[in-house]
Amino acid sequence: MYWEQPGEANTEATLKAALARARELGAEHLVVASNTGRTVERLLDLGVPPGTAVVCVTHQVGFASPGQDEMGQEVRERLRARGVKLLTATHLMAGIERAVSRKFGGLYPGALVAQALKLLGEGVKVAVEVAVMALDAGLIPHGREVVAVGGSGRGADAALVVVPAHSHDFFSTEVREIICKPRRR
Repeated sequence: MYWEQPGEANTEATLKAALARARELGAEHLVVASNTGRTVERLLDLGVPPGTAVVCVTHQVGFASPGQDEMGQEVRERLRARGVKLLTATHLMAGIERAVSRKFGGLYPGALVAQALKLLGEGVKVAVEVAVMALDAGLIPHGREVVAVGGSGRGADAALVVVPAHSHDFFSTEVREIICKPRRR
């Protein structure tokens, strides 16, 4: 499926498409990017298949402003109570490289990989990134297909079937299916 424009307006349709494909595949894991928790809560409200674990990957603390956690404790507790595993960590394709780039300029490997993935759209890049981050954190099993959901800014607009590899073996990651994405970046 293709959305005419990227962004939050596609969230509902993206989540429904991701859930439908997860059911068809019998996927045991859904990995969802959600910095405030709204997207993953909407996913849960739509009805995650029984036996499917949900991992929510948030922005790192300090992403929006120094020391700020965009997902409040109340939301975290509510998500945990619904069985969601939460991961708040440094972004796979940023990390220390972003600090070097900001200080000295230039473009480094992580940013190059991110820009290459963005050729398919920001949400596609995010979906790949959060799947790898969840694997590195031990929240999903190695060598298994997962349905990963990402977005362009707020909400969700891309869903993929991915077999993520650990970050140190990133190029072994397989994007097996693009379930949906915006036609434009």
